[in-house]
Amino acid sequence: MRIGEAAAAVGMTTKAIRFYEDRGLLPPAERSANGYREYADDTVSRLEFIRRSQVAGLSLAQIQGILRIRDSGATPCAHVSDVLARQLMDLDRQIAEITALRETVAGYHAAGAAADPAGCDPDRICSYL
Repeated sequence: MRIGEAAAAVGMTTKAIRFYEDRGLLPPAERSANGYREYADDTVSRLEFIRRSQVAGLSLAQIQGILRIRDSGATPCAHVSDVLARQLMDLDRQIAEITALRETVAGYHAAGAAADPAGCDPDRICSYL
């Protein structure tokens, strides 16, 4: 299958597919006599996996690690489970940090909304912060 067909099948651009190939996420495509990339039949499945992994927030390095395990002939399920567990922990940490940040900003905003701008301390840049 040519690159345009693969791109259309998964809703990606040909540029994205070339990028994934350059980064080693896709095996190098065979080249036809006229120089066109010819991808194997499993390319669509691999590209769909890459997309699902990115939607889950995995980095290209994490995706590449999973694909290396698969390409070695082993099933990466245990590794993927570990990666997803770490991803969940990271997300929970980020949510907690954002929640704390929101509370801080809400406090500053409430103080600013209740304050009289005429009473601002001239020695401070802004008494809201």
